[in-house]
Amino acid sequence: MREPLTSTIRIARRASGADAAARMVPEETPVALSYAGTTHAVMMASPADLTDFALGFSLTEGIIGSPEEVETIDIIEDAGAGIDIQIRLKDRANTRFEARRRRLAGPVGCGLCGIESIDEAMRQVPKIRQSTLTLSATEITDAVRLLSKQQPFHSQTGAVHAAGFYMPGRGIVAAREDVGRHNALDKLAGALASAGIDGASGAVVVTSRVSVEMVQKTAAIGAPFIIAVSAPTALAVRTADEAGMTLVALVRGDDFDVFTRPDRVSIGAASHVA
Repeated sequence: MREPLTSTIRIARRASGADAAARMVPEETPVALSYAGTTHAVMMASPADLTDFALGFSLTEGIIGSPEEVETIDIIEDAGAGIDIQIRLKDRANTRFEARRRRLAGPVGCGLCGIESIDEAMRQVPKIRQSTLTLSATEITDAVRLLSKQQPFHSQTGAVHAAGFYMPGRGIVAAREDVGRHNALDKLAGALASAGIDGASGAVVVTSRVSVEMVQKTAAIGAPFIIAVSAPTALAVRTADEAGMTLVALVRGDDFDVFTRPDRVSIGAASHVA
């Protein structure tokens, strides 16, 4: 049985004094990510795009190095108890993952999933490979504007995050939504990998603040830009700078702040993408 994405809730009254009305709210459900039959992490997530979620999480958490290392992904739904995503890795990737798992005392339920050591949490992000990609001020604000048009789930509920991938001249080529900002970015990573889209060819765009985990996941995607509507943390800025990533945040209308690698933001304008 397919888990619902939204539910209609009766609200008692509005501030205006109107009588009871209905409002659509997003569902969230426990989603377990299991490898070789053992649960590695449990996330509260939107029950959508779960194959993308499994693939993207595996990539951005460094469990696999490429989609080819995944043997199968099976989604098992248990009505009322959540969803278990069973991921089976190919031999070499599974051996590497088992060695990693033996270093951990045990999985956790959220946040830095499956990580108990500080060294794992503060893992060094890969350097962004040499990129000639530049974006104009117009393209940066376009990227946020275009992502807002690809958020049907948010339009219904006003309560979910989105992550999209912007390519100059093409606009937003992929977008995913979730109640969790990390989940939305993992789902985007999986969608890009499945479509064979090179992360170096564009910018990750998110509707949330930028934490260090968001920078780590963007670096795993290989994108030279992360663009956000909200502010970054200080650690996120330092990590983006070390990775050679351009971090643009607080995009509001035509205004934004460039925190790292401003050389990739060109002064000249570019044409809008519809």
